[in-house]
Amino acid sequence: MTTQDPYTLASSAAEYIAAAAGIEAIDIALVLGSGWKGAEDLLGDAVVTLPAEDVPGFTASAVVGHGGTLTVRKLASGAHALILGARTHLYEGLGVAAVAHGVRTSAKLGAKALILTNGCGSTVPEWGPGTAVLLKDHLNLTGTSPIVGANFVDLTDAYSPRLREIAHRVDPNLPEGVYAQFPGPHYETPAEVKMARLLGADLVGMSTTLETIAAREAGLEVLGISLVTNQAAGFAPAPLSHEEVLQAGAEAGPRLATLLADIVKEMSA
Repeated sequence: MTTQDPYTLASSAAEYIAAAAGIEAIDIALVLGSGWKGAEDLLGDAVVTLPAEDVPGFTASAVVGHGGTLTVRKLASGAHALILGARTHLYEGLGVAAVAHGVRTSAKLGAKALILTNGCGSTVPEWGPGTAVLLKDHLNLTGTSPIVGANFVDLTDAYSPRLREIAHRVDPNLPEGVYAQFPGPHYETPAEVKMARLLGADLVGMSTTLETIAAREAGLEVLGISLVTNQAAGFAPAPLSHEEVLQAGAEAGPRLATLLADIVKEMSA
């Protein structure tokens, strides 16, 4: 990531993507986290797929299980979606502006809504691996923000009630929870998970909240959906591993793909 102003950089990225796709704007953007990648092919036909490193401000994902491309797809409704398969995590050391770059690029491309997905640990015994949970709120435990300066963004409804209602129409049984983002890349200790639980967190992970804050600053509606890939430390019967996360995502993949595709269809109808 360069030291260029992040909003100018996002405009440059948006112009590059629009030109490559031959479109003027997109309608929705999606970040597909661990376990969610399989949904992409169900969303619509690919208009263009770009290596992340070719687009201004983006880099290929450094995390196994995450993609390294940006794809514009045409939905059945005729709307266009940008699939951000090159999520940057805070722990990669590229700075918080890099974490927010995909969100800001989506806004510059004209998106009105953003779907953020992730794989996470659960502090709720009933929510085992494979459970999909809508986010209703979050705890940003990273100690930072993507917003610079005296720009006081209201996060009262960080996760859109309207979009959550749409998701519940698709699957009335989807539970809702509070997600806590830790900086990573290490997993949380049992004491840290207990702290997060006492603060109200049902889920813990290493993404999403900073992207949500940047999205709300940009005026995007946000829908957050977590896939429980493991019980969090202190709640899990065995040591945590990234392989466990990938396995849980693979097992839940077909069901998640259908769920997300149906939600996107309802949103774009």
